[in-house]
Amino acid sequence: MTAIKVLLVDDDPLVRAGLSLMMGGADDIEIVGEAADGAEVEALVDRTRPDVVLMDIRMPSVDGLTATERLRSRADAPQVVVLTTFHADEQVLRALRAGAAGFVLKDTPPTEIVDAVRRVAVGDPVLSPVVTRQLMQHAAGTGVDTRHAHARVRMEVLNDREREVAVAVGRGLSNAEIAGTLFMSVATVKTHVSRILAKLDLNNRVQIALLAYDAGLLEESEENGH
Repeated sequence: MTAIKVLLVDDDPLVRAGLSLMMGGADDIEIVGEAADGAEVEALVDRTRPDVVLMDIRMPSVDGLTATERLRSRADAPQVVVLTTFHADEQVLRALRAGAAGFVLKDTPPTEIVDAVRRVAVGDPVLSPVVTRQLMQHAAGTGVDTRHAHARVRMEVLNDREREVAVAVGRGLSNAEIAGTLFMSVATVKTHVSRILAKLDLNNRVQIALLAYDAGLLEESEENGH
C-alpha cells in the first residue's frame, strides 16, 4: 500500500513536533516535510509532492488562507486540511471557499486527525453538515446579499437533477444516501457530482455545499419538506 504523503505547515515548532509524532505512528502515512510559514509552502509542495497539507491559518508572513488559495489554484493541487483553534471562524470559512477539504481543531484527539488525513486523501470532506451550517451562519452577515445573488447566477448552469444532487450534498448526504433519496445508482450520483464540480469550477463537495447554502437552496429544500 502506498503511504499518504503529508506536509505539515504551522509556525509553532511544538505543534509540528506533536503532529509529526502523531502521524509517525501510522503505517500508511509519511511526513514528507514541514514548513513554519505559508511563504515556504509552494516550493515545498513542488519538492515533496504531498497528497495532503495540514495547514495552520495564522502565520506571521503568509497566512494559511493565502497559502491555501495559491495551492488550490494549481492544476496538481494537494488536498488541504486547515488547522485551527476555533470552531466557527470566518477565516476557516474563507479557507473552505478557497478549496480546503475541511478543518480540524488543534485539540482534536490524535486518532481523529489521522482519520481526517486518510479521508481527504481519498476525496472525502472532513466536515460535518452541522459544523458547515454553524460556520456559514457565523459568517452569514458578511456580504450575504451579494453572495446570494452571485451563487444564484452560478447555480443556473445546473439542470434540475444536478441541482437536486447539489442540495443533497449540501445537506451532508453520502453518495449512497443521495442514491437512495433520489432513486438513482451510486455510479449515477458520482457522475452528477463530477459534472457539478466541472460546471461550477469547484474543487470538492464542501464547496458545493457552501454554494448551495449561499444560493438559498437548502432553506428552499427544507421548506418544501425535503
